[in-house]
Amino acid sequence: MLKGYVPPYNATVVQKLLDQGALLMGKTNLDEFAMGSGSTDGIFGPVKNPWSYSKQYREKRKQNSHSENEDSNWLITGGSSGGSAAAVSAFTCFAALGSDTGGSTRNPAAHCGVVGLKPSYGLVSRHGLIPLVNSMDVPGILTRCVDDAATVLGILAGHDPKDSTTIQDPVKPFTLPSLTDVSKLCIGIPKEYLTPELSSEVQSLWSRAANLFESEGAKVIEVSLPHTSYSIMCYHVLCTSEVASNMARFDGLEYGHRCDNDVSTEAMYAATRREGFNDVVRGRILSGNFFLLRENYENYFVKAQKVRRLIANDFVNVFNSGVDVLLTPTTLSEAVPYTEFIKEDNRTRSAQDDIFTQAVNMAGLPAVSVPMALSSQGLPIGLQFIGRAFCDQQLLTVAKWFEKQVQFPVIQLQELMDDCSSVFENEKLASVSVK
Repeated sequence: MLKGYVPPYNATVVQKLLDQGALLMGKTNLDEFAMGSGSTDGIFGPVKNPWSYSKQYREKRKQNSHSENEDSNWLITGGSSGGSAAAVSAFTCFAALGSDTGGSTRNPAAHCGVVGLKPSYGLVSRHGLIPLVNSMDVPGILTRCVDDAATVLGILAGHDPKDSTTIQDPVKPFTLPSLTDVSKLCIGIPKEYLTPELSSEVQSLWSRAANLFESEGAKVIEVSLPHTSYSIMCYHVLCTSEVASNMARFDGLEYGHRCDNDVSTEAMYAATRREGFNDVVRGRILSGNFFLLRENYENYFVKAQKVRRLIANDFVNVFNSGVDVLLTPTTLSEAVPYTEFIKEDNRTRSAQDDIFTQAVNMAGLPAVSVPMALSSQGLPIGLQFIGRAFCDQQLLTVAKWFEKQVQFPVIQLQELMDDCSSVFENEKLASVSVK
């Protein structure tokens, strides 16, 4: 839909980075219009997870005597901001921006072994971010460590006159203190997040993380977020409804793709949108318009808004009870091979993969995914910390302490680099011999 389109202005977040001297390396791949949880539905093709080529993963595969073709068995990055997570994970850049509507920054961060921060709604400007769900979208930050995420957030946070939903107070850049004593902290473990689909490895790491806090003197308690089971359906209704509204701007008249059909304006609209959007985007537009029909509006959209309020209140009640930070899984399991992932359709995958992340967006809270350890397959598993609204600094301080305790291993891509350099050497030799 936006092939060849060059935006006439920078997004506020991009401009703020440029103003601070950042070097913009380029744009990253993602699911089309950020709709998906695998980064497999982009117009440029799927994103490959750098951990597919890591020494850690390859050695485990050899031990388990997997002899399938390496090229066909690469892993997904998660999504929708998979390109950004892959770029940071593969040391291509210092930091990358994503967007987070239902977990699109935290999900790929967990799968790629990097830090993924979803700031509080209203802390960072959305001006220039192509909207998916205006009431939930937040620009996300992906980095290799928590301190780097704090550095980027310090630059991006603050009021923007071009985005009326941003906070009025000025935000100064900050450095995170090094927490030495967690005994005054109260960590909440939501019991509803212990779902049957959660892999045993993620579950055991989640328990280990809770035990780590407890052994260092923090108070760890089980809490209840009773409306969690309704959040996926509620999110689906609200998400598709806002998508239907937001996607109306791509009509082939003012910018982007325009088809050659000149029978009538209506025919041009229809053909442009059929050619310009993939099945996933068209499907969500159709669903959303169904929920927004006059006869359905009260039963679906209004009811979902009421449930959203209940979900947000669940978090308010938990934080009012004295809990400082919630500790949850980020994803159900480690990254899966692409061939495995595409056995399910986009909608089913998104509903499964957003289970631990999207309620945070409906409540507008800050959350960060921090890599904890490698699975038995040699792949990263991340855990999520959820904080009180606008207490992003406190949330990151706890995440930084946790990151220091777990000492997550660095991805080893040396074999891949050696392969590349040997190919490069061979090409050089070939070019020399031709001459």
